[in-house]
Amino acid sequence: MKKIMVFIFLVAVYSSLFAQTFTLASKDLGGQFTNEFVAGNFGCNGGNRSPELHWFNAPAGTKSFAVTMYDPDAPTGSGFWHWVVINIPASVNQLKQGAGNPDLKVSPTGSLQSQNDTGAPGYQGPCPDGDTPHRYLITVYALNTDKLAAPPNATAALTGFMLNKAAIAKASLIIYCKK
Repeated sequence: MKKIMVFIFLVAVYSSLFAQTFTLASKDLGGQFTNEFVAGNFGCNGGNRSPELHWFNAPAGTKSFAVTMYDPDAPTGSGFWHWVVINIPASVNQLKQGAGNPDLKVSPTGSLQSQNDTGAPGYQGPCPDGDTPHRYLITVYALNTDKLAAPPNATAALTGFMLNKAAIAKASLIIYCKK
């Protein structure tokens, strides 16, 4: 019995050493936003195009994904939600460049782009104020539900609350932007 327990322990240790990590990446983003992905409003003259994002090694039991982009450094007292996409099917592992523009219909079938903090659906590029760079936290959530029960006009804060309740795992990138 003792040999079996040692064997089970060694298998568990070996498995955890080689477990794959849920990871978010982008072909478009390095450490900073380029002008193509910066806002085209609020005093910025960028392309306001959402970047390509892809993820891999989602945990077992994932039934759908969601993606958010949040600026904790915005001078609002509560940060600023730039993008919220929910109900991305579990069979999808990428958002193509431009998917944040609902008019282009590039986002995955069945997904929903709820309101950002401008009150509109879709992607709102960064446009930080002042001379201090802002951090933009882009997160993909692996969820335990096929569909999040958020209405299309839900605020980003409400959707974020629902995301965190249904999250199995999260993977994030932090991208900087300075005006």
